Amino acid sequence: MLNVMLTGVGGQGTVLAAKVLAQAAQEKGWHVRTAETIGMAQRGGSVVSHVRMGNDGEEVYSPLIAKGEADLIISFEPAEGARVLPCLSSNGTLVTATTAIQPVTAALSADPYRGARIIEQLVGAFDGAPDRLVVVPDNALLKRAGSRKVLNTVLLACAVATGRLPLSVDDVREAVRVCVKPQFVDMNLNAIDAAIL
Repeated sequence: MLNVMLTGVGGQGTVLAAKVLAQAAQEKGWHVRTAETIGMAQRGGSVVSHVRMGNDGEEVYSPLIAKGEADLIISFEPAEGARVLPCLSSNGTLVTATTAIQPVTAALSADPYRGARIIEQLVGAFDGAPDRLVVVPDNALLKRAGSRKVLNTVLLACAVATGRLPLSVDDVREAVRVCVKPQFVDMNLNAIDAAIL
């Protein structure tokens, strides 16, 4: 059983990335369950998607990942990754973007919101096992891809490239062709190439 949690803020494509991941798993014949906890996503709020995959032929009965059970967390925003860190298993991996998105509450605060500070805290949390934290330089990769709109695809490709999932980048490419609207397929395929070069 593989448990993958994807987290970000509304508008980053968390739900679509979860759909692509689930499609890639289904194409392998695995039983898959997904769920989203969206909240105030339309207002830039937290979005968490759960993808549970029976990669060893097992049935998946519940779509939600319990605390301490996520094998992989893909975080599109660093603070959201820190927020769901208790869900990560003791040998799980966190793949996170570096670019922070300032919430409305932080804009009203006297204390500035800095993504770099959150990344430093995440690095500290993985001090004993730095190989369990993959920090993706999303700005550079998105510049190479040509659009910020493909952050979800870039991070999904980077997460698969870690080898923590028995899926290939080609599996992701095929799932993108199925799940993404036709006019955006090429842009997302180019994003995969930009992420793994």
